Amino acid sequence: MATRKEADDVIPCVSRITREMIVNYAEQLKERAHTIGDHGLTKKDFVQSGLFGAAIERLRGQQAATTKKKRIFVEAVFDKLKDVGKISEWVFEGSADRHDYKVILPDGWVSIVETKGCLDGNNTNIFERPQNADEFIIWSLCQNPGADPGHNAWSGIHTRLSAEIISRKQQVDGLIIWDMLCGTAARPCPKITGKRKMISIRKMNVPPPCIYLFPRSIPDARNNPKPPCRTLPDVRLLHALHETFGGKEGEVTSVCIEAASQGNDIDRKTTFFRGGNEVAASAWTTIRRARG
Repeated sequence: MATRKEADDVIPCVSRITREMIVNYAEQLKERAHTIGDHGLTKKDFVQSGLFGAAIERLRGQQAATTKKKRIFVEAVFDKLKDVGKISEWVFEGSADRHDYKVILPDGWVSIVETKGCLDGNNTNIFERPQNADEFIIWSLCQNPGADPGHNAWSGIHTRLSAEIISRKQQVDGLIIWDMLCGTAARPCPKITGKRKMISIRKMNVPPPCIYLFPRSIPDARNNPKPPCRTLPDVRLLHALHETFGGKEGEVTSVCIEAASQGNDIDRKTTFFRGGNEVAASAWTTIRRARG
């Protein structure tokens, strides 16, 4: 388990929408729902009609249909990279493969990108690095304004990805946490201060992405317990994003993942460094699926 401070330090941003605000607003909405609209029902008839529940279900369905918005954001970013010559082409392959995008850099380097939603869900565990990948990157687009960015990052990186990397021996080179809510009133970006400006893509203004660099090789309790982290130039697509969207030195986070044997168990520890300084660390945590 992460402490509140550890989770907050894993990522610099926070959501402006708190759980308390959501709970309070939901209660107020339920209490006053019968006064909204021209349905002509009394409060008693309104409650019995089920109109409120049906409207909520409709809104939930509309909110869940966000795949198109995610693709618009990701592809706008790739188009920007292509316009400035950082990549030569990109291809959406999500309908045919386990990953979503293949990005080709000017020298032929192949970067494979798997997009996810919020990282605290089980979908984060589902990925497969293809054999043709020179690098493999996961991109989190968490479009829930009420989601806690610190919890999302901690849960995704330590609780889920570190365990998957070790237990399934799946190399992940880097992680992007960045979506269309970044830099908005719902999730102000602390990187944008003073004269520093956001970058415009397809009528959207976006701050620099949050970038995480993973170990150069897969941690192994016996043979490779603490592999060194990649540097930013190692992961070429992340380097291109950092340069194109105004990232600064000291904003990239290195994720050190260690593995150790404890009897029949495999434990792992995740430590986060930014600007050369440790900003957060987990305790040693058992990978339950590794029991023999």
